[in-house]
Amino acid sequence: MIRCENLTLHYGGSQILHGISMQAKAGEVTCVMGTNGVGKTSLLKALAGTHPRSGGKLWLGGEPVPVVPPQAMAQRGLAVVPQGRMIFPLLTVRENMETAFALLPKSQHRIPDEIFELFPILKDFLHRRGGDLSGGQQQQLAIARAMIMQPRVLLLDEPAEGIQPNIIQQIGRVIEYLKSKGDLAIIRKRCASPVVSA
Repeated sequence: MIRCENLTLHYGGSQILHGISMQAKAGEVTCVMGTNGVGKTSLLKALAGTHPRSGGKLWLGGEPVPVVPPQAMAQRGLAVVPQGRMIFPLLTVRENMETAFALLPKSQHRIPDEIFELFPILKDFLHRRGGDLSGGQQQQLAIARAMIMQPRVLLLDEPAEGIQPNIIQQIGRVIEYLKSKGDLAIIRKRCASPVVSA
């Protein structure tokens, strides 16, 4: 589903990634692991277009992808659940999820029932502001928002970080469910908990 060859990335004059080659297939979870500071998040940023890669080649769905901004990567079917979740604190849960509509045709501007089956708490909190949710609830919201985009590739940056164990287990079940559908490639950083590993 997504593949890169000899990918490099610089921050100013410093080279952070040196010739990274990898692939992630639909129906699988690909884990990016390593100690702090080795460039895991930088790799995800390069794939997502949030930091332009300096060199190397990238393919998505078999099609070559030039260096493009993140909104163009999202339009190609790549969704990101970033570290820190980055939900909109002053928007309601519903409004946060509806931001994903920007990538969908108007006929698909609805929140699928599947979202509330996977994350029932979001249905109860539809009118609460995102900033009023707990960290675990915000993570569920961030994953739900990404799912509404109907991505082909989902990037998860530390999905279990700072979250209570019962929500880690729920997120693990959601990842396993998304994997089992077979049409989505999932790349996740670290795999710190065996409960969430898939």
